[in-house]
Amino acid sequence: MQRAEARPRQHPEGAAPGGGSGGERAAAAAAGAMDPTRLLFQEPSLYTVKAIFILDNDGRRLLAKYYDDTFPSTKEQKTFERSVFNKTHKTDSEIAFLEGLTIVYKSSIDLFFYVVGSSQENELMLMAVLTCLFDSLNHMLRKNVEKRSLLDNLDGAFLVVDEIVDGGVILESDPQQVIQKVNFRVDDSPLSEQSVAQVLQSAKEQIKWSLLK
Repeated sequence: MQRAEARPRQHPEGAAPGGGSGGERAAAAAAGAMDPTRLLFQEPSLYTVKAIFILDNDGRRLLAKYYDDTFPSTKEQKTFERSVFNKTHKTDSEIAFLEGLTIVYKSSIDLFFYVVGSSQENELMLMAVLTCLFDSLNHMLRKNVEKRSLLDNLDGAFLVVDEIVDGGVILESDPQQVIQKVNFRVDDSPLSEQSVAQVLQSAKEQIKWSLLK
């Protein structure tokens, strides 16, 4: 005897297996999937930034911080950075879209600054992070925002990034606040005005105590 095969029940056109009007259920599902308001008004997330990196004018990494596992390995990160650089280094735009991500960027002399977010991320938020990063480094480097100066003050640059974004969450977008929070007393790093005042005050205290001995 030939064994009977189990076949799925055939539903009439427009009918759904769960009962009710299949046409209405299918239309509702399609509308839900295609409704742009569902994309625009998704659950807000604090995790705005996926990555921040700075490249030189040859596309080589100078500084990079990644905040999720979109690119889990260093090799994947550098491949992504190279793709971003190839797409952006000859354009005058400030925003690019690549691999489902939103990228805002800025160049200065021989440096390229990038902030990366998801495809649904608010571009103005990402641009605020980029502006804060550039302005903070501009202050720290005494308006000498170029490769050699950045490499000489790389520890301070990482501190600046950490004050702006932590774990993908934006902490600060005011460069003056960033400057106040960052301790620039790293070897060979320029001092902020506040740090200079602190050093002078410490020196005065040491002189006073030495005179009292």
